[in-house]
Amino acid sequence: MRARLMSVFILLVLFIAPSFAQKEDAGLITLDRMYKTKDFVPERFGPARWLDDGSGYTTLEPSKTIKGGTDIVLYNSADGRRQVLVPAEKLIPQGEKTPLHIDNYEWSKSRKQLLVFTNTARVWRRNTRGDYWVLNLDTWNLFKLGGSAEPSTLMFAKFSPDESRAAYVMKHNIYVEDLSSQKITPLTSDGTFTIINGTFDWVYEEELDLRDGFRWSPDGKSIAYWQLDASGIRDFLLIDDTDSLYSFTKPVQYPKAGTVNSACKVGVVSAAGGPTVWMKVPGDPRNNYIARMDWADNSDQLIIQHLNRLQNENAVILCEAKTGDVKTIFTEKDKAWIDVNDDLHWLNDGKHFTWVSERDGWRHVYTVSRDDGKLKLITPGDFDVINIESIDEAKGWLYFIASPDNATRRYLYRMALDGHGSLEKITPVEEQGYNTYQMSPNSEWAIHTFSAFDTPPETDLVQLPDHKVVRTLVSNDELIKNVKDLKIKPVEFFKVKIGGGVTLDGYCVKPYNFDPSKKYPVLFYVYGEPAAQTVVDRWGGTNWLWHEMLAQQGYVIISVDNRGTPAPKGREWRKVLYKKIGVLNSGDQAEAAKELLKTRLYLDPSRVAVWGWSGGGSMTLNLMFRHPDIYKTGMCVAPVTNLRYYDTIYEERYMGLPSVDSAAYAEGSPINYADGLKGNLLLVHGSGDDNVHYQNTEALVNKLISLDKPFDMMVYPNRTHSIYIGKNTRLHLFSLLTRYLHEHVPAGPAKD
Repeated sequence: MRARLMSVFILLVLFIAPSFAQKEDAGLITLDRMYKTKDFVPERFGPARWLDDGSGYTTLEPSKTIKGGTDIVLYNSADGRRQVLVPAEKLIPQGEKTPLHIDNYEWSKSRKQLLVFTNTARVWRRNTRGDYWVLNLDTWNLFKLGGSAEPSTLMFAKFSPDESRAAYVMKHNIYVEDLSSQKITPLTSDGTFTIINGTFDWVYEEELDLRDGFRWSPDGKSIAYWQLDASGIRDFLLIDDTDSLYSFTKPVQYPKAGTVNSACKVGVVSAAGGPTVWMKVPGDPRNNYIARMDWADNSDQLIIQHLNRLQNENAVILCEAKTGDVKTIFTEKDKAWIDVNDDLHWLNDGKHFTWVSERDGWRHVYTVSRDDGKLKLITPGDFDVINIESIDEAKGWLYFIASPDNATRRYLYRMALDGHGSLEKITPVEEQGYNTYQMSPNSEWAIHTFSAFDTPPETDLVQLPDHKVVRTLVSNDELIKNVKDLKIKPVEFFKVKIGGGVTLDGYCVKPYNFDPSKKYPVLFYVYGEPAAQTVVDRWGGTNWLWHEMLAQQGYVIISVDNRGTPAPKGREWRKVLYKKIGVLNSGDQAEAAKELLKTRLYLDPSRVAVWGWSGGGSMTLNLMFRHPDIYKTGMCVAPVTNLRYYDTIYEERYMGLPSVDSAAYAEGSPINYADGLKGNLLLVHGSGDDNVHYQNTEALVNKLISLDKPFDMMVYPNRTHSIYIGKNTRLHLFSLLTRYLHEHVPAGPAKD
């Protein structure tokens, strides 16, 4: 970072310090309040586990008898009766003084045995390695799975259907352990760094959301599992310069766009051990993906989703567990890409299953015949089904999330399973915002959480279908009070027309003392890729707080969702971005900014800034490089600067193959437009980013140097993509962004 900048920063801190120091004013947000107090920390609930009949649920609560301990408590749905099923003192291992910390838990089917996940360790995005303990509620016997295994090495432990055994993954092999004798039987033995059984490599986890890679058969006699052969993948080496006297590397199996993928296959092995029967899935296993796999509502067949490399065809295949023979039921196709289906549910004793498709231009639910693959539409209409929440087959109802009239919100709806009747909204009209549900298996109850943009979440137990609130589970009263005390204006949601019949959603946050006759600096918050929306009417946590803090200091904050974001606006809205990332989405953002600057006279065109993270970092660069006449200052966090540097599954899904679509990759990469930079640019990256490699920023730095373009830069040593690990990391990052904005885009109304 330039010495000039550091000296200005010091002066700036002195200048703006009063706005950060006024802790006595409950109406002001400061970075210290955000990161050093609990003023804005929401209450937590759960994890909750429904009983099969919906009559109650279990959850975690602090122990009243053991400091730091946790009880597992059962609540009756109807009357709220409370029963401590597992007191913390029953979770104290022999020879220890303190109970296990419960990171997660699962019940056996009879609820007579409990599986506790603890001492967890992070694997890429989530803590999926740890220790598993089994507690027998009849005898209160507590023991650790894995025998003498090293700590924090077990993954995805789960009970067999008959509750006599547990299976788990350890160091890329699958094991079954008898719960009475604690005898351990290895089901695979070839697991290595490159032969991966029962779990996945980096790219399968990141882009297909696959972690747990094995399934018990319904009869408990067999286990189906994925195996990946990652031997063909190049390792990307992350360099650790600070954790020892000499630097060292951390290899990550990471297939960059256009390079070799892991070979993937699925097999079935006896739970007693023996040879694996491999499913005879057609095609090159390195150029297709087995994106989903499970038992097909019986113990004889598997059902898999088989994506081609371009991810524009998804073959739904039945596999015979004993022979490996396969039969394709039907194939979903799209001219752009296919989203993996997570809403497959069996109906009619396994004769049909649900399927979500965009084949008619909207994301709808169909039923599919197991025998002939024929599809029947059951959610007709010009709206998108976002996801299935529950199926009440006995009463003939399909419950799902949708928002036909407002893409920024989410509501619960239902329709008849036979496809007849009309769309019925279940969420009450007053719950205008973002609604999520954890529904009971019988669809009669739900744990419902509601929030809105400037309204913290509240969680209730509701009875369905009338949505009657039975009791409040999390009120967040203290957080709600703190938010109500803030000096803020209600957010404005708006629509902006950018030409060509295109209308975009946006929101605008203004200073609490806003004067429409004056001109204010504007900060655009961007993302703009198919992975997420920014314009949603829900509680935004620290991002929301930071934006409101900036508004208090005299900035207008605006965010717009361009075409291609996953809004419930139909297939064409989402997939018009195919092979146009970096071009069409940045064009939409720029046109929206121009229209807003023209029509909202309180926005100062000479003080326009933009910021974003990850895909939003890429967008920030594209806007700064391609539209320097609009955006004067950019703050870019963890960007993809060259689309070839990102992974196979994500980039090839949306951009095609580099060998065929090299021009699209070049046109979409901001690094190739760096000569357009005219304004102030801050680059921020974690050097330990396993997702968007620091390589992206280093390559752009080289490019900007070659172009003799000034810029500013901050590297966070060994931080990952989220840039949060380490004391005060997030506080430091947002302090940096705040100072940079203040230096280059002066706050408050323009002086006359």
